[in-house]
Amino acid sequence: MTSSAHHQPILDKPFVLDLFAGPGGLDVAAQRLDLPSLGIEWDKSACLTRYAAGLETLHADVSAVRRDSFESLPPEINVLAGGPPCQTYSVAGHGAGRQALDEVKRYIERLMAGEPDQRIDEDLKTLPDPRTALVLEPLRYAIQATRSPNREHRPYDVIVLEQVREVEALWAHYAKVLEETGLPDGTKYKVVVDVLDTETYGVPQTRSRAVLIARREGLGEPSLPSPTHFSYEAKEWNRRNGKNEHDHAADQIHQATLYEGTKPETDEHRAASGEVREPWISMGAALANHGRRTPFLVRSNYGSSSHPGRRGVRSDQQPAFTVTGKISRFVVFQHLDDDTVYEGARFSMNEAGLLQSFPPDYPWSGTAQAQQVGNAVPPLFGAHLLSAALGLPKPDPEALRKPWQPATEEQRAKLRSSGCGAADACTDRCPRAEDQVPPPSSVRPRKSKKASAK
Repeated sequence: MTSSAHHQPILDKPFVLDLFAGPGGLDVAAQRLDLPSLGIEWDKSACLTRYAAGLETLHADVSAVRRDSFESLPPEINVLAGGPPCQTYSVAGHGAGRQALDEVKRYIERLMAGEPDQRIDEDLKTLPDPRTALVLEPLRYAIQATRSPNREHRPYDVIVLEQVREVEALWAHYAKVLEETGLPDGTKYKVVVDVLDTETYGVPQTRSRAVLIARREGLGEPSLPSPTHFSYEAKEWNRRNGKNEHDHAADQIHQATLYEGTKPETDEHRAASGEVREPWISMGAALANHGRRTPFLVRSNYGSSSHPGRRGVRSDQQPAFTVTGKISRFVVFQHLDDDTVYEGARFSMNEAGLLQSFPPDYPWSGTAQAQQVGNAVPPLFGAHLLSAALGLPKPDPEALRKPWQPATEEQRAKLRSSGCGAADACTDRCPRAEDQVPPPSSVRPRKSKKASAK
């Protein structure tokens, strides 16, 4: 259910807690909406990016904070948000989470029944991949809020979650228990769940996300954000342009034609949305004025159409493929003249960030920056989610394109002192990479070279 009704804020002073905060997608959205936020993130490099961007951050493990230091969180936090890691649920991963969906649903019911955390934690150790359990953390935080003396046992007013589309079934189960069973203290929520496409909210990228928006009973019916742009239809694009999305880049670059808009708006569209939609945003439009020559073609290193092994090709007149940690491997083809095609410069991190709707000068820092970009919630999409959840007007896309004001050295040092415990280094309280969950290969062992040769 989407809404085009008059917007009325439901909270006087929203304060967002962003779990699994990454380099700042939801926090950038919150800042552009003038909302205070605090992010919890375990990855050191993502935290360095956040400090450089001036974002309030705890360099910590989300589960550890809930277990050991929940009472230190600001008691005025009233909005719980986040996107748990998706590796075990994504079609690009080994699928341990998808295979354990029914088991995870049973854990949801056990948590809502008030079973002790210690018993739950012991049983969760039996999951093939511990990361699968991270999708339970938002619910565990919601329950913990009602047990917190520092909060006077107040539940969160609003919950906003997003994940890969394969998690929709779990969000639907979240919705069922939040509405029908309620938290162990009796708090119930009104909830909406659906799969949304980011290009329909102005993000220059096709990315489908399972979304949950919940409001505590008494705060009104929640609704999903109304789309502002048309969806990208690959078959429609191919029909209009007379080409196959997976043709060889050299064959395509000479055939590319300017494509203005998507399928025409109909009365049915107008009736459904209550307002006129714009064409989706292309890569060329998103990167205009940032030094990237057009025309160009991009060959994905990730795959397309839910097939990780399929290397799709798109032109600058199309939205990007889903931006993942492999964005730096996407091959970009350009041409010198009518007969010569060459491999151009691959996307810079700022360009990759723009395809995620980050501001053009966002201060990416640390290592594995492509992974940071790919893991982030697109800020413009996040702004739409937060606005819908809180009853705010639709976000202004231009606000996301404004220059980003990075933190000064003094501000960065202060943020890191608060987030890590020291102004210029991590401390013993920060998580270490070697202490994190095992890599995906522990779920599906790789074949040995000897076995592979047979």
